[in-house]
Amino acid sequence: MAGQRLSIGIKLGYGVCDFGGNLFYTATAFMLMHYLTDTVGLSAAWAGTALFIGRVWDAFYDPVIGYLSDRTSSRWGRRHPYLIIGAVPLGLSMVLMFTNPALLAGDGFIPAERQTFLFLTTLISYIILSTAYSTVNIPYCAMTPELTNDFHERTSLNGYRFSFAVFGTLIGAWAALTIVGLFADKSIGYLVMGLSFGGVMLLATMITAVSVPEIKTQAPTPSANFPATFGKVIKNTPYLIILATYVLHVMAITIVSASAIYYFKYILAAEDMTTRSLVILILTAMLAIPISVLIARRVGKTPVYAGGMLIMAVAVMVLFGFGHEQPVGFTMVMVFIMGIGLGFTYAMPYAIVPDTIEYDYLNTGQRQEGAYYGLWTWGFKLGQALAAQIMGWVLSTMGYVANAMPQTETASLGIRLFLGPIPAVLFVLAAVTLTFYPITEERYRAIMGQLKDIDAAGAR
Repeated sequence: MAGQRLSIGIKLGYGVCDFGGNLFYTATAFMLMHYLTDTVGLSAAWAGTALFIGRVWDAFYDPVIGYLSDRTSSRWGRRHPYLIIGAVPLGLSMVLMFTNPALLAGDGFIPAERQTFLFLTTLISYIILSTAYSTVNIPYCAMTPELTNDFHERTSLNGYRFSFAVFGTLIGAWAALTIVGLFADKSIGYLVMGLSFGGVMLLATMITAVSVPEIKTQAPTPSANFPATFGKVIKNTPYLIILATYVLHVMAITIVSASAIYYFKYILAAEDMTTRSLVILILTAMLAIPISVLIARRVGKTPVYAGGMLIMAVAVMVLFGFGHEQPVGFTMVMVFIMGIGLGFTYAMPYAIVPDTIEYDYLNTGQRQEGAYYGLWTWGFKLGQALAAQIMGWVLSTMGYVANAMPQTETASLGIRLFLGPIPAVLFVLAAVTLTFYPITEERYRAIMGQLKDIDAAGAR
């Protein structure tokens, strides 16, 4: 199937898994920090630390699962066993994450007096959830370069995938707070949300597992020790450039996402508008994705990716300068502009990474997609971890108090900084880093020509 055009059915079957994956993203990026501080009662500093440590765990686990999937041999192939085995734990761990310990502790439970207990239960739940997600997501991502090696077909495949991803985020953004709002007790609301999202995540994973055929031509990667495998990966300069870009990008996106609900609640005093703003953001991004794919065909993937990040940088700086003094409608306009930038950044990095894997194959003669996506997912989680740590400690340092209306001037400034200069600087740094990426379409075609000549000569 590699090198051929993919059927619509395969593209749809592949993409649907990321519908569930982005329910995970919505819940953890948009809701989790706020849930922990304002519903569970964990301090911002402790919440940020728990999320940071959980992501550090992934620094060890993600590369391991990628390494193992590269070397897996089964009647289902290399990647499918992990989707099948991981689907149920992924769904159940989503429920666990959004089960407030106070529901089980009964009356008399005072969060302020049980911070250590809440920190530990949060940390354990988050590690279990992250582990289950990585078990599914890394082998899933590693299927991309195996399905096709065509430069533009990969962009199309990721366009389908991230259309599902944005749709999942759109539904998640609307459904999460809507479900929570149906219940007088927010703890019950978040539990029902966890049950609903977890069930859909399980189902979406299984649909991909049964509808996308394993590529039979991909043999397991020959055994090599773990350090040697990743030693080769970190020698791939184009990959390191796109990975560094992505970490900065994810840090910025995570900060913007997690701070939105704080901004509407405490700066605009319009918490009920949070869901509407998220829907505008994601719906705009969803419409922008196919446009970004078309533009990328003309000007290249990296200019589109960089352009999207710069659009978001400008939007958050305008919001920082004027949003707190203007009606809510002004913020909604800025959210719409952010959505355009978000759509331009959704598919591009995932369409770029497979090209760096072909570059590695040319140089090493081995396909180790799982190792690459293990490190890639670790980069994603590292960005999220650093963002959570920064947010937690900055909010605590600047005097944030959960559910206090109004917040102090310094706490309000801290919330505004997270929808302004902090992510803007990260977006710009990411765009600058991307300018060093060397694989153009012409360079990629040359790489594939060399690989074709090597394969024809039987050198591998």
